[in-house]
Amino acid sequence: MANLEDSFLADVEDLSANDNENLDAMEDDNVTGHLAADMKAMINYDDLDNVSKLQKTQRYNDIMKKIENALNKGSDTEHQQLIAECNELSVLIENEIVIIYNFIRDNYRLKFPELESIVRRPIDYARVVKKIGNEVDLTLVDLQGLLPSATIMVISVTASTTSGKPLPEHVLEKTIEGCDRVLTLDESKKKVFDLIESRMGYIAPNLSAIVGNAVAAKLIVTAGGLSCLANMPACYFQLVVYRVGYTEQSLVIRTTPPALKERACRLLAAKASLAARVDLIRGDPSGSQGRRYLEEICNKIEKWKQPHHAKQPKRLPVSDFERRENRGGRGLRKMKEIHAITDMHKLMNRMQFGEAGNIGKLSVSVGRSKLAAKVTKMFKRKLHIE
Repeated sequence: MANLEDSFLADVEDLSANDNENLDAMEDDNVTGHLAADMKAMINYDDLDNVSKLQKTQRYNDIMKKIENALNKGSDTEHQQLIAECNELSVLIENEIVIIYNFIRDNYRLKFPELESIVRRPIDYARVVKKIGNEVDLTLVDLQGLLPSATIMVISVTASTTSGKPLPEHVLEKTIEGCDRVLTLDESKKKVFDLIESRMGYIAPNLSAIVGNAVAAKLIVTAGGLSCLANMPACYFQLVVYRVGYTEQSLVIRTTPPALKERACRLLAAKASLAARVDLIRGDPSGSQGRRYLEEICNKIEKWKQPHHAKQPKRLPVSDFERRENRGGRGLRKMKEIHAITDMHKLMNRMQFGEAGNIGKLSVSVGRSKLAAKVTKMFKRKLHIE
């Protein structure tokens, strides 16, 4: 059995072991902290040039020059390779816009923290920030044309009670520069869409016949190319359509009543998925298959618009005026129940006990049985009953 001295020494050894472990952990934390500080020193997130680098890359500038030349000349040379490059560039532009939007939002949050919850779209947010700047009285800022009137009213009311303060001059300059970059990237994205839209007659003629050139270009760019769009299952295609909302920009959906738009969108997505597969294999370069799909969609929508006719009563067959045997059934049973002898009649027909007048006689009404109650005059004549 261990004495008190041995147990005390064992406790001291345990404490020293724990201290060594804590020292090792502290050293590891210090190393991690130094690495994080070094990384922060290498990447300065307060500098816009360290955050946004796409517009300074050679690949971005080369593709944009090709796009501008193709839009100006209108030639179809090397269109396949250029369209593939446009699809890749559109994804990079979308990611870059999100990165710069986060930079603008983090800086401008000190001036107007409620603005990001009112204006959700990055492009609109950049336009509004560039327009407002460090202005405190928003009645002096003209936001007409940038946002709906109701949203402008909410921004004005919220700005009067905001807890934000004006930004320093150097922070405001970096924020405005970020807004300029976002708007420039948005213009580049529109050029990419314009180029793909101008080549839709060759790239996807059947898809363009259904949804139009502009919507077809947006769908192809969103999916990452025609092959990705064609290989997508119809159910996924519908999810992409509903999430982005491009089909509502097509002429067919715009002319459809609101009550039928959901059904029309599902039908349009299914046919557009088939048309994209036809375009991928170059099955019909003329686009006639897409026009047939569009005709089917329009015919079904017109059929849905027609009112539902009430069910017409079924006419009885013409009688042949021949006498037939009476058949049993529910109708006949109901008539028998109506005219059947009741308990009251049974009590009335009962013979009174001890009365002389009823001795030897039965007081039962003739013909009051259930079967006799339903015998009509026709059956009486047939049975010779008077």
